[in-house]
Formats: sequence, C-alpha cells, structure tokens
Amino acid sequence: MENERLAKLRKNIDNIDKKILKLLNQRAELAIQIAEIKKAEGLSFYDSVREREVLKNLAQLNEGPFSDKTIKTLFREILSATLSLQESQKIAYLGPEGTFTHLAAIKYFGSFAQFEPKDNIKNIFESVEKGVTKFGVVPIENSNEGTVTYTLDMFMQYNAKISGEITIPISHHLLSLTGEKRKIKKIYSHPHAKAQCKEWLQKNMPGIPVYDVASTAEAARQASHDEEIAAIASEFASTLYGLKFAAKHIEDYSNNYTRFFILSKNFSAKTGSDKTSIMFSLQDKPGALYNALKPFKDSNINLTKIESRPAKMRKWEYIFFVDFIGHITDEIVQKTLESVKQYCTEVVHLGSYPIFE
Repeated sequence: MENERLAKLRKNIDNIDKKILKLLNQRAELAIQIAEIKKAEGLSFYDSVREREVLKNLAQLNEGPFSDKTIKTLFREILSATLSLQESQKIAYLGPEGTFTHLAAIKYFGSFAQFEPKDNIKNIFESVEKGVTKFGVVPIENSNEGTVTYTLDMFMQYNAKISGEITIPISHHLLSLTGEKRKIKKIYSHPHAKAQCKEWLQKNMPGIPVYDVASTAEAARQASHDEEIAAIASEFASTLYGLKFAAKHIEDYSNNYTRFFILSKNFSAKTGSDKTSIMFSLQDKPGALYNALKPFKDSNINLTKIESRPAKMRKWEYIFFVDFIGHITDEIVQKTLESVKQYCTEVVHLGSYPIFE
C-alpha cells in the first residue's frame, strides 16, 4: 500500500515538473520578446529595480512551505538564466574564484552571469569605467574589521557609480585535503580572515605558523596542493577546491558580515527604499564639517555612515564619504545637498541604490 502511495506521489511530482518546465520556457520566450523591444529602444537589458520588484512580490505571495528566502534564491536563478538569453552580463570581482566577493557577486546576479576575477580592487574600477565589464563587485566594509579604505580611495580616481549593495554573512572554516588537524603543519590566510580567527587559532592551533596570502581563495588553492597546508576560507571555497573541513566556524565573533558595492556606469532608479552615497571636500574654515552635516539633521535625513580619507593630492586635507537614507531624485535630498554644497569645495554623487534586504 505504501509503495502504491509513493508511486502515485512521484507521478504527481513528475506531472508538476512537466508543467514547470513548460512554464519556464514560456517565460523565457516572453523575456526574449522583451529583449527585442529593449534593444530597439536602446534600453538596458538588466533592470535591478524590476528584479527587486519581482522578488518582493513573489515573497509576498509565498504561502510556504518554502521560506521567502528560498523563494527569492530560486527565482533569482530563474531571472539570471533568463537574462543570459538576452545578454551576457560580465561581472568583475576580486578574485580568484572562491573569494567572498565572488560569492557576493553570485548571490546578487545569480550563477548564470559571466564572472571575471580581477587581481585587485583598482582593476575592478578600471574594468567598469572602460566598459570591459558591465558591473563590478567590491568590498566596502566588514562589521568587525571596519571600512575597506582602499575601495574608498578608488572613488577619488575613477568615475564608476554605485548601483547596488549586498551584505553577506562571513563564516570562516579551517580547510585541508584530509580534514585532519593533526596533519596540518602550516596555515594560509588572508590577513583580515586571520585577524577574525585570532583567538581560535591561538587556542586550537598553537605553534602552527600562519602565512598571509592575497585572499581566502588563494589560501584554499594552496591547500589543495599539499595535505600539510590548511586554509582559512569559506564553505564555497571548500567546494571549488575539493577541500575538507578540519574545523567549522572558527571566527571569534559569529555576528560577522561584509557589505559589498555593485559598481556600474549608471545610477539606479528610485524604488522607495533607497540609500545614497556621496563624497565631499570641505572649505578650510572653522566648523566646516559641522555646517556640512547640519542640513541632514535639519531635513531629518538619517546618516548611516561617515568616513574620512586623506585627499591624495592636497596635504592635510580630507575627503568625506557619507551614506544616507533616500534617493538623489527625492526633493528633500536635492534641497539638502544644495545646502551642503555651500560649505564644500566639491560634492560628488557616488550613487543611489536599493537598500539591501
């Protein structure tokens, strides 16, 4: 009786799969027609605002048992696969394969985009500015280690715009070919990852030297060639490089996240839940910073981040980077920035983009 019920349930699933397959191809055909219209009108094939709207609506319609997060992940892959039929999306990221930046790029764009690893953050900005890739993904801050200042410095040299953001949880694992801690003679790690696992390493791997490498992915690559080498890297890297877990979740603080910017040549349209990033330099007068920030308070605009960096070409002068809630097209934002400009030598709009959810 149970075997008959099992066979019936499986037959029902097979029938549903056939319907899903037919509907997916129908959806793809409609997307191809939309692509033809966009091409004729000179519109961009990728529309992050439309994608966000689709995923949000589907999550609202979801009645389970799949979670909203699972539904969004499934349909992001469908959207990514569909977009690949319209246009190949080239995405530059901080390589090599298996870095957290690579993972962030996949989570944002889906696995059907064309990902191109770059050796450093500067090359990502350059790739986007020259149009070699349509988008770039760069780390901007970690909840434990703070701001990636080199990324901020690149905004002073390049005209790439911020068109999106994504924040992902960071979890480090000790990986090796055998997964046996007793065989580990040395550990490779990116300096930031090493710092985030310092206490665990001192307690659990005393006397084992830890060597700095360019990325957690490079650490994993090195470990994939020698069973005496372990890497501090992600679960994603373990899959890519065929490594086993010698220890899981070795970060000292579990509440560890990294925020990434999505770079492009264009700004994002308003969604109603947006964040804006600007940078500005100040007049050399007493109270200049206070005067530049006061209009935000007067307009009740929430500042979510402020950071300063030395102006490379002018001794003892600084560039300030500010994130705040709102879109550049909002009337209150425009009026506020007009007030801010009175106290600045320069104000640059880096981007307005949907708040990551």
